[in-house]
Amino acid sequence: MDFFEAQDSARKKTWLLGWLFAAAVLSLVVFTNLLLVLAYMWAQQASGIMMSPGDIIASQDWTTWAWVSFGVLGLVATASLYKYFSIRGGGRTIAEALGGRLIPTNTSDPQQRQLLNVVEEMAIAAGISVPPVYLVPEQSINAFAAGFTADDAVIGINQGTLDLLNRSELQGVVAHEFSHILHGDTGINLRLIAALHGILFLGMIGYGLLRGGQLSGRREGLPFAAIGIGLVIIGYGGSFFGNIIKAAVSRQREYLADASAVQYTREPEGIADALKKIGGHLPGSYMENEAAEEASHMFFGAAAPKFAARLFATHPALPDRIKAIEPNWNGEFLTTATLRPDFRTSQATASASELATGFAGAGLAQDVVDHIGQPTAQDVELAQTRVSSLEDTLATVAHNPYDARALAYCLLLDKTEPTRARQLDFIVEHADPQVSLSVNKLMSRTDGLTNTQRFTLMEMAVPALKQLSRGQYQRFQNNATQLIASDNRVDIFEWSLHRLLVKSLYAHFNGPQRTHGRIKHVQKLPAECAQLLSILANHADGDYEQQQSAFEAGMRELGISRPFAPQQFDYTQLNLCLKRLRRLRPLAKPALLKACVTAASHDNVINDDEYSLLQGVAAALDCPLPPSASTPVTSS
Repeated sequence: MDFFEAQDSARKKTWLLGWLFAAAVLSLVVFTNLLLVLAYMWAQQASGIMMSPGDIIASQDWTTWAWVSFGVLGLVATASLYKYFSIRGGGRTIAEALGGRLIPTNTSDPQQRQLLNVVEEMAIAAGISVPPVYLVPEQSINAFAAGFTADDAVIGINQGTLDLLNRSELQGVVAHEFSHILHGDTGINLRLIAALHGILFLGMIGYGLLRGGQLSGRREGLPFAAIGIGLVIIGYGGSFFGNIIKAAVSRQREYLADASAVQYTREPEGIADALKKIGGHLPGSYMENEAAEEASHMFFGAAAPKFAARLFATHPALPDRIKAIEPNWNGEFLTTATLRPDFRTSQATASASELATGFAGAGLAQDVVDHIGQPTAQDVELAQTRVSSLEDTLATVAHNPYDARALAYCLLLDKTEPTRARQLDFIVEHADPQVSLSVNKLMSRTDGLTNTQRFTLMEMAVPALKQLSRGQYQRFQNNATQLIASDNRVDIFEWSLHRLLVKSLYAHFNGPQRTHGRIKHVQKLPAECAQLLSILANHADGDYEQQQSAFEAGMRELGISRPFAPQQFDYTQLNLCLKRLRRLRPLAKPALLKACVTAASHDNVINDDEYSLLQGVAAALDCPLPPSASTPVTSS
């Protein structure tokens, strides 16, 4: 399943979740009305009157059953909405509820530094912003990814996972979680938590009434206890449906995430041995935190034992998962005392020349599109090479919240002295003093960076920027915008970097932006496609005829016939164009991206402007470009 199919599948899963939720709520309505009938029968029998259920139903006005039904619907809906808004903050809300502590991006702890490096490499390889990482104080081997989108996602790792897994095994676990992020599973999982809370709410009320009846005395509390028992029984029915929904939505996705982890790392032993260590570890993957139960479908391994596991389990059995990766597995688990070497045969093995030939390595535009959301081991190596190619000082400051802001400001400084002088004065006046000092120290180091290095640094800096307070974030965004506009023009790199910052940070501080793509075919937006391809072609090297040829090659990929109208870069018009193109459904986007890459690479040269434009367009369309599909080629 490729990235776009996975996104479309996630949409369908959301609809499936909606239908399952509706069926569960309908059953609760029926059960509650049945409880009312039984309670009425019991009251009548206590008065010496014998009535059948049919007589009781017939004796009551239909409005009675309507009010009961609407009451149940109202309670379930209210509880679900309450839960949804309580987790509106995205992945960090779940991580904090599980007792997770944010690992500082500039940590010096060796274990934590290794974990952050693995997450950073995988994010750059996948072409998404680096997610914050939370450490959960549990000794079991487990992990999770949570977030409505990739932009507000977080990774959570148990302390036991850090203590007991080597780097290859840890990378396998992290790659598994990235698969859930890229395939849209994390958004479904959060919505599932809200839906299940509503289904289970009647049972919670029942427990409260039962406890209240016990505290009120034997005689006075009897009615409350009786109603409470009935609601608890209904709650068990809700729990039954809730577990069925969890299993239906999540179990098969675990196999897909395991397979994707092998594809991403090309090291099946890593994730297989992580699973074997879960089987050989006494706590296994079970969680002690009570909040883990409602999020059990989000974890790498089963968070708690399940009654009737074959029916209710959110995860396939460990032996089944291991055999899917290693068909010849001998059935023996690994004790956590077992010392196993890392299976990594090389680190950052991609050469500088390979780093400079991303599109040549990716081949045809179709190969580039196939790479989107499907990083490979080559992408991981290229990500490692991109990071290692940076000066150590710059890689370090990207992980510090103060210096990360200064780094962003440095990347936006103009090359001409009068404009740069005005920008530096603006920074002194409007930025924190420590940030201003960092700018003065760093700007000489950033001047000679390539666009590839600049984008890599900003991807690395995202977790540090997410540690800002809301006020600091607003100030940072305002300052960045003013720096861009200081020369009364916005160039392509500035626009692309701003798109990256907005995409990566807006969801974290303000909630994810949801665009419901409803347009099935790219041909329904011919003017927008022509405008986008005209801008790309106009920034290609060569004369008018070569640019026209690049434009026409891209339009042929779309099956659209429009004349070439050279367009200079105008960020306002481009933003409006992309806003309309965001309305495309996931399965309609590959053709558009293929056309963009075709136009940009028509002369076998991807210059800096074309590279930056592709980065910005991909960010605007929520399509992550991995390194092997997005590295500029500066020579044919």
